[in-house]
Amino acid sequence: MTPPNSDRNATAGAASISNTNTNNTSATAAAPGASPAGPQERLVVTEHRLKLGKKTLDYTATCGTLVLRDFDPGYASVDKAKEPAKDGEPKADKPRAAFFFTAYTRKPDKNAAATPNPRPVTFSFNGGPGSSSVWLHLGILGPQRVACDTMGNAPPPPYALVDNEHTLLTDSDLVFIDPVGTGHSRMAEGERASEFHEYQRDLDSVGEFIRLYLTRYGRWGSPKYLIGESYGTTRAAGLSLHLQDKHDIFINGVMLVSLAIDMQTLCFDHGNELPYALFLPTYAATAWYHKALVPDLQKQPLADVVRAAEAFANNAYVVALMQGSTLQGAARAQVTAQVARYSGLSEAYVKKADLRPDPFRYFKELLRERGQTVGRLDTRFLGQDPDDAGEHTETDAFMNNVVGAFATGMNRLLKDTLKFDIDAPYVVHAPIWDKWTWKEFANKYVNVGASLRKAMQANPHMRVYVASGYYDLGTPHAAGDYTLSHLGLREAGRSNVKVSYFEAGHMMYIHQPSLVRMAGELRAFVSMG
Repeated sequence: MTPPNSDRNATAGAASISNTNTNNTSATAAAPGASPAGPQERLVVTEHRLKLGKKTLDYTATCGTLVLRDFDPGYASVDKAKEPAKDGEPKADKPRAAFFFTAYTRKPDKNAAATPNPRPVTFSFNGGPGSSSVWLHLGILGPQRVACDTMGNAPPPPYALVDNEHTLLTDSDLVFIDPVGTGHSRMAEGERASEFHEYQRDLDSVGEFIRLYLTRYGRWGSPKYLIGESYGTTRAAGLSLHLQDKHDIFINGVMLVSLAIDMQTLCFDHGNELPYALFLPTYAATAWYHKALVPDLQKQPLADVVRAAEAFANNAYVVALMQGSTLQGAARAQVTAQVARYSGLSEAYVKKADLRPDPFRYFKELLRERGQTVGRLDTRFLGQDPDDAGEHTETDAFMNNVVGAFATGMNRLLKDTLKFDIDAPYVVHAPIWDKWTWKEFANKYVNVGASLRKAMQANPHMRVYVASGYYDLGTPHAAGDYTLSHLGLREAGRSNVKVSYFEAGHMMYIHQPSLVRMAGELRAFVSMG
């Protein structure tokens, strides 16, 4: 999940579950060889049954920490390796982090015909940077999910979990990864945050966890998938190549939810005109949803409105933006009128904004006369500020709706169902995005599209699934489309990319109709091998 201001930092600068566990709960306090002075491995294994209509799904849940040691092949060559540890152990061999994860592994159906094909395994993570894996875990993929109504509204506290008849566990085993600083994942004492909270170092640590999991649990022979959301798509795109280059791990597919792999499409910096055009179709969808468009547009279907806004944005609007202050007179007035028409804003406001209304102003301005604000990550959700005079909203109305429910759900799941009993807080979302560094992208926009393209070229069997929400103003669908069309893929590569659009926001799966369709598409994706 993308934090409220992360785009400003993107440049370098009918089911039931048995929770009795059938008395098969086991735990290990520490793995053999773990250093008593460093992070410890602690794993809890429980057995469960999920009823899916007339069928049952028996599975094993494993949650806890694996200790990462030297997760960078080049680590031994840097100055840290020359420095002996206090206990005499070489620095590069010391535990460096405890990585928390939750894994679900389906047991074979005794009544099903034997199959020679191993089950796929899907590694899942969210974004931020600084988010735990709770959103995809309890939103769509795991055997339980947060209870929401059809639109996606959470109920009043203390919230609830419900069995998830749409879980991907039917077709793939699942491993939810919490990067260091999130969930219960922590770096070792003496480690520097820069060793984890940086683009490449994040790939190093998460990549090493994936390698370790595949080795520890004997999954090298399984089809392998990655799924990431928001910054998790940045991580997934980078990992697709990193796993090939560093660990010789070739994956079968990548699922990218709310695409964010070219930050130039998302950053409203002075002189960068691209995002204004790419955000306009989502402005149009938002205004349509809240009945703030002019009558002739308002009566049209959403898809038609979005297509019309895209046609204007990709043609006349882009040309106008490129002209800068030289666009004057009737031509400027015409573009002003069209931006107002598709955004739902007044012509006077568009004129004052120099044809360039940014999203943080848009959240406040669109429904100002109604005394309401719209959410950022899902613009269907409404908020209210103390007054209606400011430029920016106090909070994201969407996040207010979901964060308490997901945090409660995760804490209840770990303690009550998975029996992972610990007093330390589970960090749902750590505020580290503003401290995140991007050494490889110094003085330029972050763009990891090349990594995805190279991985696809090296592995022509690798497929890509992209999910985009029409009401997402964190990672708008048009920005994702632009990114995909500029990857440089040849025809064969483009045929391996599937994009789906949903009438919801950043976490489109909280919307019941979107959940049903998206879950079906994900199951089909991993079933293709």
